[in-house]
Amino acid sequence: MKIDVCFSPILYPYYVENTDTIVVVVDIFRATTTMCMALNNGAASIMPVATVEEAKAYKEKGYLVGGERNVVKFEFGDFGNTPSEYTREKVEGKDVVISTTNGTHAIDMAEDCSCLIIGSFSNISTVADFCLSQKKDVLVLCAGWKDKFNLEDSLFGGALAEILVDKGAYNANFDAAGVALSMWKEAKPDILAYIKRGEHMKRLEAHGLLDVADFCLQSDTTPVLPIYNKNTKKISLQ
Repeated sequence: MKIDVCFSPILYPYYVENTDTIVVVVDIFRATTTMCMALNNGAASIMPVATVEEAKAYKEKGYLVGGERNVVKFEFGDFGNTPSEYTREKVEGKDVVISTTNGTHAIDMAEDCSCLIIGSFSNISTVADFCLSQKKDVLVLCAGWKDKFNLEDSLFGGALAEILVDKGAYNANFDAAGVALSMWKEAKPDILAYIKRGEHMKRLEAHGLLDVADFCLQSDTTPVLPIYNKNTKKISLQ
């Protein structure tokens, strides 16, 4: 079995060779980390939508709505895109609509795949265990930033590849996966210091969100497995 990394949603169509591949969508800062937190705190489902207009329409129907554009929370939203906002008191038992600059765009790109799961450092071991149990090829789809490469999602790709390769079940002998692995091995001793060179850290800093970055880089804080159902267009726990 193989694991590869797609560094941008715009490249995704070139990676879908095997329709049975598990696609792991990852947006470390912050959408997929936030989704894991919401579901870990009891949300019934996450409904990812691609546009602000869709999110606003759901708000008008009475749904809880979270998300952002260009790091700024929707003025009509109940939440932004920060994990700590999605507390058990606010989300337990609720369907939550989320739309973000990059994460929900990546989900939209891959929604027709046979198995789409949500990945983050906060659930990386759970994701790895699922992939190992399924015995299928894996593609990490990095949300990036507006279809461009970013550091944090690519590092997750390298980290997941390392786990699966070390278990002896996967090979990562592909250019993108190899680059992601090399980045991860360099970053692993001090991930936050490595990430500080990244463009998105500067965006988070400009909006007073550096503490969120630190949380988003911690492993296994929300050990859940969010799976996207392409029929209902909802993300819920396995």
